[in-house]
Formats: sequence, structure tokens, C-alpha cells
Amino acid sequence: MPIILVSRGSYSRGKEVAQKVAAKLGYESLAREVLLEASQEFNVDVLKLDHALRDGPSFFSRLSYGKERYVAYIRAALLEHLKRDNVVYHGLAGQFFVRDVGHALKVRITADIEDRIHLVMERDGISERAAAHWIKRIDKERREWSRGLYGIDNTDPSLYDLVLHIQKLTVDDAVDIICHAAGLERLQATDESRRTLEDDALASAVKALLVKVHPDAEVTAQDGVVYVSAKTTDAAEIRISEEVRKLAQDVPGVKDVEVRLRSFIPFGT
Repeated sequence: MPIILVSRGSYSRGKEVAQKVAAKLGYESLAREVLLEASQEFNVDVLKLDHALRDGPSFFSRLSYGKERYVAYIRAALLEHLKRDNVVYHGLAGQFFVRDVGHALKVRITADIEDRIHLVMERDGISERAAAHWIKRIDKERREWSRGLYGIDNTDPSLYDLVLHIQKLTVDDAVDIICHAAGLERLQATDESRRTLEDDALASAVKALLVKVHPDAEVTAQDGVVYVSAKTTDAAEIRISEEVRKLAQDVPGVKDVEVRLRSFIPFGT
């Protein structure tokens, strides 16, 4: 069976759809739990991680460690979950992290703005104008977030395998469609797609350890061999190479580490 990632606008009924899909398939339903696990694993305030996913690029400009650190932690926690299979993830950013995984079913749930406004009015007891303003602000922040991190608009339908609009289609209709798609032969896990996910998860785990000291490091993995590319000065090359190897080798599943350092001249020298 595929792993399922549900992207949703605020108050589009996407959370309800995802939870019902998980219940029908006997899958784990996963969203904020990823933030909590990343917070515990890497000793980071969960509220900061939450802001890292929900706010636009302006949030990252206020952080001393920048966006790389927080995204690395969240990605590592999510991919570790997805390796186990039988997961429906309905938090932000999931589709960005599994673009090359063949057994990932990526779904976008949308709804008319009028219906979304009505739901917010009922929930908060506010005016139609205030509800409309709130939804537009949240939608704008999420688009800016995905553009700022990946140069991609999260509402772009080409990012998804299914785009379902809740209006004529009910929540239960959407659940049935997703569950049917999950049974299609072409979406089933293969040895190759599982290896891709395993490699991505391993690279993400290493990146999460390196990001605090080498936020610009690029990490990939293949069959347990981790490849790290990072910038350094000529004088620090040996020290940085040893440091990277030591950190990477502490990650379970790493068989070997290959380090490629790119020399640069510090500004002002």
C-alpha cells in the first residue's frame, strides 16, 4: 500500500478527510505529532517548529539558525515515520519531502471560499468579513512559505496525484476516491521505491545532525553510504572533514561517509 500525504487549505475539510481515510484503511493518522517528535529528538521548542511550518519566510529571518535547521528537523522526523508505511500524513509540507518516492500518493483537498468562511464564522463566532480576512491571511502565509523554501506554490495542482474539491463531492466521497486510488497497482510500494524512501530518510537524519554546525551542507544517501557536500576554507578542510564524518557515522544505518568539501574565501580576507 502507498503512504498518503494530504495537503489542505485551512477549513477545507481536509483534516476530516485524512482522518477518515486512515480509519478506513487501518493506517496511522499523523500531523502535529511530527512536530512533537522533532521537538523532543532535537531539543527544540515545539512552538518554534510550529511557526517554522506555518509562517512565511519573514519568520526565518528572525532566527539565528535560519530556516534550514527547522526544516531539517521536521523532515527527519516525518521521513522516519513514513518508512514504516501505512501512514496518512495531513500536516504541512509533506508533499515536498517525498517527491521522488514512487509509492507516495499526494492529495490536495480544496473547498469554496464561501464554505470555508462559514466554517470559521461558526467556530469563532466572528463576522463574515473577519473570517474572510483570517482565511486569506493564512492562505497567503502558506503560499509564501512554500515559495520561500522551495520556489513552489503549494496550490499548484501539478504537485499532486489527486486534487479533490469538497462541494459536489462530499467528505465521504473524497475518502472513497482516495482509498480506491491507494489500491491501484501502480501506487504500491516496490523494492526500488522503498530504497528511495530509506535513502531519503537516512540523508535527512544525517542532515538534521549536521545542520546546526553546517547549515549549508548538502546530504544524499544510497544503500547506507552517505554523501556530504559542504563549504570550508582551505585551512579548516581536514578539521571539517573529520567533524562531518564523526557526526554522520553516529546515525544508525550509516555504513560509510564520503565527504566532498568546496573551498571558499571568507568575505573580507
